[in-house]
Amino acid sequence: MTIQINTDKNIEGSQNMEAYFTERLEEGLKHFSELITRLEVHVSDQNADKEGADDIQVRIEARVRGKEPVLVEARAGNQEAALSAAIDKIQGLMRKIKGKLLDR
Repeated sequence: MTIQINTDKNIEGSQNMEAYFTERLEEGLKHFSELITRLEVHVSDQNADKEGADDIQVRIEARVRGKEPVLVEARAGNQEAALSAAIDKIQGLMRKIKGKLLDR
């Protein structure tokens, strides 16, 4: 599973951030690694320099083997919380996809 992390102009990407996101995604999606070929993660600050309760957005696009890509997004006050919420959403979606594949 290839993981690509992208940030907008308002979020400074770093090796530490990339390592943290990659570790969390690999751990959170390890049960689905045989289905996912690629994850593309987009991290953005929706309000730029202004403070806001849910101004950090994390979007995860998963390329699923033999299926159309799926996308989830989550917002929170910081990157860690937004990532955690997005991982929860993609896990739920992947459970549905895996369940449908097993029902065949």
